[in-house]
Amino acid sequence: MGNILDLLLAKYEIFLLILIRTSGIFVVSPFFSSQNIPNILKVGFSFMLSILLTLSLDIEPNIVETTFTVLVIKELMVGLIIGFISYAFFSTFYVMGQIIDMKIGFGMVNVIDPQHRVQVPLMGNFYYILAFLLFLTINGHHVIINGLIDSYKFISIGGFTFKLDTGFYLVDILSKSFITGFKLSALIVGTIMARTIPQMNVFVVGLPLKILIGLIIIGLSIPIFYSITTGLFNNTVEEIYNFLNSFVKG
Repeated sequence: MGNILDLLLAKYEIFLLILIRTSGIFVVSPFFSSQNIPNILKVGFSFMLSILLTLSLDIEPNIVETTFTVLVIKELMVGLIIGFISYAFFSTFYVMGQIIDMKIGFGMVNVIDPQHRVQVPLMGNFYYILAFLLFLTINGHHVIINGLIDSYKFISIGGFTFKLDTGFYLVDILSKSFITGFKLSALIVGTIMARTIPQMNVFVVGLPLKILIGLIIIGLSIPIFYSITTGLFNNTVEEIYNFLNSFVKG
């Protein structure tokens, strides 16, 4: 225990910067940013993971006449961007659910997402929770941690520089999530005759035929949801490493 403390004290600046990058990821990324997880547990896990990274990785800071405050901002940006990429693809399911809601008659219905404490579409929340469970089943949270560890191979401490291409890249990531959401909703929306039955408030009319057909199609499409979600997870990992690789190429 004494040796560990001595090593941490010798590398306390590196430890703090690793903690900042780790915290940046956990603020935004799925699972780790969930409001259902107590803050003390998030802080504790970030702290322990940062200790392990400090002791196990051979990390050298890339400091070129800069202050510690600038290094903190750079490390936070790396963590936030990696977390944003992983969250952007999860927002695909909200887009998908919003479109389906409008077409089957749930357009006026929203529910509270307990993870982020905001109003979300009814079917969007359903698809998000289902994807979230699949994410945990295939150990997707481990992939995010691996991305954090590998990030030091591509972007050393202090090696981040915000380029114009990075801004365009993040906008492109967000646009891809919307496009994918539209594509995924096409199966259900295309099957429903949107103009056959006028859109009506479900709480007043009951269960219109359009809603019944929509729910049946949603139920029948669940078996293929796993392969779709797995493909999105693979795209998420690919985009995270594309972002990291951009600093090697640049």
